[in-house]
Amino acid sequence: MNILLLEDDLILSAELSKFLESNQFTCDKIYDGETFLRQIKNNSYDLYLLDINVPKVNGLDVCQTIRSFDKNTPIIIISAYGDISDKKDAFTRLADDYLVKPFQFEELLLRMNSLLRRKVPSDNIDLDIIRIDDLIINKTDQKVFRAGNEIALTLKEFQLLVYLAEAQGRTVSKQQITENVWEHNFNTNTNTVEVYINFLRKKIDKEYKVKLIHTRSGFGYYLNPL
Repeated sequence: MNILLLEDDLILSAELSKFLESNQFTCDKIYDGETFLRQIKNNSYDLYLLDINVPKVNGLDVCQTIRSFDKNTPIIIISAYGDISDKKDAFTRLADDYLVKPFQFEELLLRMNSLLRRKVPSDNIDLDIIRIDDLIINKTDQKVFRAGNEIALTLKEFQLLVYLAEAQGRTVSKQQITENVWEHNFNTNTNTVEVYINFLRKKIDKEYKVKLIHTRSGFGYYLNPL
């Protein structure tokens, strides 16, 4: 089981990681929320442990961001904040459990194992989530994230992006796009497809070094990191 720990107390982070590894877990340690969100875009974990008071992006905002595209992976808040209002805020953001510091590591282990036993089997998780490099497409909620940043798309832009993503790197022609995204055969000599591809490029690729949307001259378009 792979655990991702968000904790900026270096001593506690090291001790907790060592304890988890002694109990047959692997544990990656992150010390600020911004780095944590980048980490989860390219790696898969079975459970998240989040401190609240950490640099850059606090643990509650991290929790809320995770839940915007991942409804299943267990999240436990570990925090020195023990007021009921703090706990209410965490559960409102769909955390699964809340443990107040200082706590016994054995108690945390019991809570982790309880959540992991109830976790949906991995082959049923995120059936409507598409991940390509740091791009995440949530088909159910119709939300798109790149490097942890939510990208606002129109409905037709979203449908076009999903169609390109589901082609799994294969080139799709303008004709295929019009038939599957617009669901009718308008004149493919028009520039409608090109216009929407440019819309997507401005939103998906413009601000990022790695470009995902590509043209294969004379054939069509494909989505793949290069």
